[in-house]
Amino acid sequence: MALNKLNGILYNNVKQLEEEGRAKGKEKVITGIIRPKDGRGTRYILEGYGNKEFVRMNSNAYLGLSLRSDMIETEEQGAREFGVGPGAVRFINGTYKSHIELEKRLAEFHSREEGMIFSSAYATSLGVIYPLTTKETILISDELNHNCIINAIRLSKPAGKEIYSHNNMDELENALEQSVGKGKRVLVVTDGIFSMRGDHAPLDKLVELCEKYNDRFEEGVISVVDDSHGVGAFGASGRGVEEYTGTKVDILIGTLGKAFGVNGGYVVSSSDVITYLRETAPTYVYSNPITVSETEAAKKALDIVDSEEGKKILEHLRAMTKRFENGLKDAGFETIEGEHPVVPLMVRDTQKTKKMVAYLNENGILATGLSYPVVPIGDEEIRFQIAADHTEKDIDYVLNVLKNYMG
Repeated sequence: MALNKLNGILYNNVKQLEEEGRAKGKEKVITGIIRPKDGRGTRYILEGYGNKEFVRMNSNAYLGLSLRSDMIETEEQGAREFGVGPGAVRFINGTYKSHIELEKRLAEFHSREEGMIFSSAYATSLGVIYPLTTKETILISDELNHNCIINAIRLSKPAGKEIYSHNNMDELENALEQSVGKGKRVLVVTDGIFSMRGDHAPLDKLVELCEKYNDRFEEGVISVVDDSHGVGAFGASGRGVEEYTGTKVDILIGTLGKAFGVNGGYVVSSSDVITYLRETAPTYVYSNPITVSETEAAKKALDIVDSEEGKKILEHLRAMTKRFENGLKDAGFETIEGEHPVVPLMVRDTQKTKKMVAYLNENGILATGLSYPVVPIGDEEIRFQIAADHTEKDIDYVLNVLKNYMG
């Protein structure tokens, strides 16, 4: 059997990852959910832990929308009307009116001409960067960009590639200067919120640099931002890092699978860009769209975020984030300050991080430890993620557990 040789090699590869403390390990399986009660937020039951209840501090569902009854009812109605699957890729009768309506809503939400949805945010970044990169394109990227951007650049095979130190606008300008005469088009690509740290790109300064150098390239300098962790959860009205920094980028990538609590990714930009991507983005053309039921739920999420209730949800999210961040600092932990609900606890050691995560699990707290290669060596951390369905009692419980660990 041909796999006999390969099986042994792959087994040893995984074993090495485990010995180095870099393996993700067996996935935890959620088998039940306990709704909020007695001043506590949602609790989770996991396979293999009996009836032990866990507070979840590692979810991207920042607004706590996925368990709302109105969201669930909206999604169920979409499934009853149009079924549970789209049946085909979009150009083969896989597009429904709900897809078109959602794309229009997303474009309006971000004040753009048009929007386009994909099966995931990862597929969106691949599907945007790859077809926009020609043999005469220079790609310039932040060193801490997400894996989806890194792989999109690898697949694109640009004329040139430049990496600048994290959020270092002087290095970005130098990369632009050094790229003059080496290509016709430049794509400057960055995360909006950096998911491992919770800090944000200085988009106002980045856009200024793109505009400064735009006329020195025949096809311009285009800003491309993946703000998947920012949209819905960051900014006064949930419009992400653009809103927070008071600027607009050329091409904005977002997700429906984090703050909006559903599934899928999207891009918003000019009509010409979106029309081109519909014809050329492989992860759009050859992949099924999200279901109609998911689309209807996403539209409902936009309604909620754009309401007075949405403002209150965001205010509560910011308050819980600040409470947790202040609690970490008061207890003597190192963190990276910011308003985004990703709050990292910097451990800076792989084995210590692993030990601390195990301690949290023992005390009914789900948190994620991050080590190399997910983060650079020396930046090992526990990434805590605050959600709007966390209560003060939840936050204080986690902080007390951490303080006892320090003690």
